Amino acid sequence: MKKVIIKSSLLVSGACFSLGVFAQVTNWENSPLNYQNSPMNYQNSPLNYNNSPMNYQNSPMNYNSNNGVYDNSGKRIGYEVTAPSGVTNVFDNNGNRIGYSPSKR
Repeated sequence: MKKVIIKSSLLVSGACFSLGVFAQVTNWENSPLNYQNSPMNYQNSPLNYNNSPMNYQNSPMNYNSNNGVYDNSGKRIGYEVTAPSGVTNVFDNNGNRIGYSPSKR
């Protein structure tokens, strides 16, 4: 009887852990492993001048810029640039890629 209880509790706990794994699966279009979303893609790289903080359009010194990203207190924390592939890349003010939004095409 004791062996049956142990086996059933292991089975139930294993099932609970496996359910958590399935909840974290993303589709290929949203995956960072997809080259379209990857920072290894030149279109998403800060080495690309369109994404660089050296580009005046992305500079925090450009007060007319419309691509700034701000925190809840109104402080500019970075900027976003949409690549030709449709991926929107988010960079901090130093040009480090901190996030992305996959193409909606």
